[in-house]
Amino acid sequence: MRLLNPGPVTLTPRVRDALAGPDLCHREPEFFDMQDRIRARLLAVYDNDGATWAPVLISGSGTSAVEAMIASLPGPNDKLLVIENGVYGERMTRMAEVHGIAHVAWHLAWGQAIDDRQLAKMIQAHAPTHVAVVHHETTTGRLNDIAAIAAVCETRGVALLVDAVSSFGAEAIAFAPAVSAVAATANKCLHGAPGAAFVIVRHSALADATTRALYLDLAGYAAKQAERGTPFTPGIPAFYGLDAALAEHAEAGGWPVRRTHYRALADQVGDGLAARGITEIVAREAVSCVLRSYRLPSGVSYARLHDHLKQAGFVIYAGQGALADDIFRISTMGDLDTRDMAELLAAFDEIIAP
Repeated sequence: MRLLNPGPVTLTPRVRDALAGPDLCHREPEFFDMQDRIRARLLAVYDNDGATWAPVLISGSGTSAVEAMIASLPGPNDKLLVIENGVYGERMTRMAEVHGIAHVAWHLAWGQAIDDRQLAKMIQAHAPTHVAVVHHETTTGRLNDIAAIAAVCETRGVALLVDAVSSFGAEAIAFAPAVSAVAATANKCLHGAPGAAFVIVRHSALADATTRALYLDLAGYAAKQAERGTPFTPGIPAFYGLDAALAEHAEAGGWPVRRTHYRALADQVGDGLAARGITEIVAREAVSCVLRSYRLPSGVSYARLHDHLKQAGFVIYAGQGALADDIFRISTMGDLDTRDMAELLAAFDEIIAP
């Protein structure tokens, strides 16, 4: 089965084999050697300096990393402005609510672009200490302009928290001066397995971190891992997979090569579907390389399309919320190539043929 959903992804044989690594105690040097290697490789993905940035590993989904970032970095007297233009921005607002963080939600239509001037006005009106934004909103495929958002935050002395769960490892990420932390996961653009997530966070931000949760205490993880320790039992198979995936990622040429590959596959699908009368809902200049959203073919429900494509060996993804009955989504992450996309388009012909 080839997974065209936005994570988990179709694994390479190398990563799949790594998941079956030897039994290992998480208090032994062999585990800490692997943990140190993963942390160094995570910094290397975007050439970040360990003197400035701490890579913090967490056993959990990408959401666990985002929640650790949100729960830990705004202090008790701070205020968070959450930019919402999709489901995952809205999820960060819910995190702020759960953890009792003073916050303001700036709600935009799903897929709407974030206007720099409006962001500046929101900061001026609400005086937040932190802004949180999703880099790639898989709700629609919208890629938010992190560099431009960071520039606005820097001008106004506001810290930026970035959910890069669906972009880390394939899109350019601006680790600009205003960026305090970037949260991501193993099982998307890095092609690891579910169960390992991480936050790349400034040491200066960790120094002022707050503890609002036991398991998601970002500073606690960082302190233990810096000393070759771990506060809790980690998902060791997922760590094995991430270690192998990061090695594979670097050997293949890193995020620029992965972005080019994803984009070529996405264009192949997008062009092929357009020729079949199926349109994209976000303009290509604004969409990520990772995922695109399409209008459902006339007279074909999502359930029917999904089941037909699954029979052909592909798993696609539904729209969410108000878009559930109107769109479908296709991601080109994972161990996929042009032959897979050609087979996918042939499967579409079988269901939309007159």
